[in-house]
Amino acid sequence: MKLSEILIIVLLGLSAGCATQGSLDNVRNDIDTVKTRLFSVERDLGGVRADSKESIGSVEKSFKADVANVRRMSADIQATIDSTKGEMQALNGRVDDMASTIKKTREDMARYRDDADKRIFALEDRILRQQTASDELSKKLSELMKVKSVDSPIAPDALYMKGLETFKSGDMPAAREQFTNFLEQNPQHDLAANAHFWIGETHFNEKSYEPAILAYQEVIKNYPGKDKVTAAMLKQGMAFREIKDIKSAKFVLKKLAEGYPKSEEAKKAIVLLKGIK
Repeated sequence: MKLSEILIIVLLGLSAGCATQGSLDNVRNDIDTVKTRLFSVERDLGGVRADSKESIGSVEKSFKADVANVRRMSADIQATIDSTKGEMQALNGRVDDMASTIKKTREDMARYRDDADKRIFALEDRILRQQTASDELSKKLSELMKVKSVDSPIAPDALYMKGLETFKSGDMPAAREQFTNFLEQNPQHDLAANAHFWIGETHFNEKSYEPAILAYQEVIKNYPGKDKVTAAMLKQGMAFREIKDIKSAKFVLKKLAEGYPKSEEAKKAIVLLKGIK
């Protein structure tokens, strides 16, 4: 209620009845109290308005700042979206290019495989024809060699020398086979003792000492007057030593030293005897 309304009410009360001085004072006091309260209320209201205005200003300022931030973020997002769209378009372009390249490569590979298959088939056909021709040629050569072997056998000396050359080349099995063939075809030949000796040497070089001992024994037993006897005795003694048959080794080497004292093999036998314990 406004102050003017209160005063009107009071005046109406005074005019309506006869008020006492005390009642008038009370009314005045009430009016002062009301004035004071009104002043206080107006003052508080002014403070509230000021605070509200300041709060509203702060909120408005914060809102404006938030709106500005949102706009800025929106602009950044839009820029990012635009950039992403550009990158996606470029990527799609590259993917399309790559797909085109892959397609072309596959087509090229397919053509290459077809060409390669054709070339391989042609090469296989050529190889087959050449193999057939080679087999026929080998067959003819084999038949020719058989005929030549029957018509003109290899001379004994040539067969022996072939075995010796093979031995020097290091092919022990082939050399042994050739010397064996020589002995089968020419058992009474002057070089038979030598052939037996070289057979023993092929075994010795392969560390097959027992067969070597037997081959050397063929020379010692069956060809006592041949030059290879002393060499066979020396190598037989060495073979016995290799298989740890010391008794037999000493016997053969001592027999060599006593039976052929002037030979070079006898000198070597004496040295070996000194080293055998």
